[in-house]
Amino acid sequence: MPHRAHLFSLRFAHAFREACVDEGYSSRRFLRDVMAGVTVGIIAIPLAMALAIASGVAPVYGLYTAFIAGFVIALTGGSRFSISGPTAAFVVILYPIAQSYGLGGLLLATLMSGILLMIMALMRLGRFIEYIPESVTLGFTGGIAVVIATLQIKDFFGLSLETMPEHYWDKIAVLVQGLPTLDFMSTLVAAATLVIMLLWPRLKTPVPAHLPAVVVGSLLALWLNANGAAIETIGSRFSYLLPDGSQGAGIPPFLPEFTWPWLQANASGEPLGLSWNMVRELLPSAFAIAMLGAIESLLCAVVLDGMTGKRHSANSELMGQGLGNIIVPFFGGITATAAIARSAANYRAGAESPVAAMIHAVVVLLALVSLAGVLSYLPMPAMAALLLMVAWNMSEAPKSVHLLKTAPRSDIVVFLTCFSLTVVLDMVIAITTGVLLAAVLFMREMAQMTKVSDITHNPRIVSANLPEGWQVFKINGPLFFAAADRIFGELAVLSRNARGFILYMDGVTILDAGGLSALNKLISTCQEDGTEVVIADLQFQPLRTLARAGVRPIEGVSRFCPSLDEALSLPR
Repeated sequence: MPHRAHLFSLRFAHAFREACVDEGYSSRRFLRDVMAGVTVGIIAIPLAMALAIASGVAPVYGLYTAFIAGFVIALTGGSRFSISGPTAAFVVILYPIAQSYGLGGLLLATLMSGILLMIMALMRLGRFIEYIPESVTLGFTGGIAVVIATLQIKDFFGLSLETMPEHYWDKIAVLVQGLPTLDFMSTLVAAATLVIMLLWPRLKTPVPAHLPAVVVGSLLALWLNANGAAIETIGSRFSYLLPDGSQGAGIPPFLPEFTWPWLQANASGEPLGLSWNMVRELLPSAFAIAMLGAIESLLCAVVLDGMTGKRHSANSELMGQGLGNIIVPFFGGITATAAIARSAANYRAGAESPVAAMIHAVVVLLALVSLAGVLSYLPMPAMAALLLMVAWNMSEAPKSVHLLKTAPRSDIVVFLTCFSLTVVLDMVIAITTGVLLAAVLFMREMAQMTKVSDITHNPRIVSANLPEGWQVFKINGPLFFAAADRIFGELAVLSRNARGFILYMDGVTILDAGGLSALNKLISTCQEDGTEVVIADLQFQPLRTLARAGVRPIEGVSRFCPSLDEALSLPR
């Protein structure tokens, strides 16, 4: 039975089967899915374009991602309410790839990350997300939010900058130098968009704030441009080639074509090409994308489980995310993962099954083919304002402030380390360092909890009188490598003049290889000194460890007893 459950954890299209086949699917549920899908699809259109722009590619690639990856992942994944597409968390990884390797490099890295996600699913690594501490998650998401917000300053204020440097402090320096080129009309559009997004929630309407904000920002930019302003729009910044060789502005109103990712353009405009060296260069980025995609999608699924009372399949969700990111690069789509805000909106809009996410993808597709001309009028300052709000929401600033005020010092150190490294260096370095630092600090705290005490004269525990030169010591806490040497060092000092002693170990829950080695050293020292040691009341795990290691009693040196009372009654 456990084996069957284990296989079920990786069932293909787990969420779709569970919601639409196992539970039965009615017309009423379909109508609810349609309403939710249309709602989230409308929300996703400007977000997908804005996030593609922030990632360093044309906005149409964000739309491709939303409707292709969004559909595939919804159909094959393990979380019934998740909405997948471009997300803000990826911007800090994708933007440098796009700058260095062009669209082709970005698509190839996405393909490689999808393969890595599939491998993670097949290895049943879905539940390992639980081992990433909240201080690490808050640290790197806060750092990502800062980087995204920094990247929006240029378009928010309409600054005239040719290129944006790779390193964070260089970006800040370039932005400061570009302040004299500030465009007041662009700033006005961005500020108006931002103000509406901040004030709209007070009306308590079901319409998401960014939709009226973007509409007002677009109308304002259109009016200002008609009166002599030069506010940049999607149509003025991005272009595409028509079948007849002429150039169109904005978003191409036709479906993507199948193209090998490595035949897309590199940073120089030439085909990227596929080689072992290129794969090797992109592998660290692909690993970072896969790790972040796994973290984001599974965190989203956990949040939705808390909202809905349902259970997701972690490994099936990784499988769906992997398939989506393998397929989408062949049609020009960039990296996708589950988006918490859009997924929560999907559930609140009445979604019943993954069909809602699939309908959301269809809505994005219909917008691409029918509203491309209208979408080209969206102003870049309004897109920047929208992404500023996305960055603020993903930062979870209230949670971070609460952690800084209430968490133990070790968690604060981990949070600040992850936050700083994400901003200044790299998200992969930040997560790796944060997890390792959190593990080391946790081990230190656990090691400090392990204590040894002399209970020889404690009548509540030691009920019998001991012969002269005998002592009883009690160990409380896990005996693992970080604590064992200190504990047995203290024990050696406490038992220096003893003829023998009883080691009462009912409070020892774990004995690892380091603890076993330290215990063997203690027994060897006792043998040399002529001191007898009696080990009493071992719990199951330490007893199993000793048995597997072949530790046996030594005549006149060491004995084992199942209880303290039996150890006290032994003849000496």
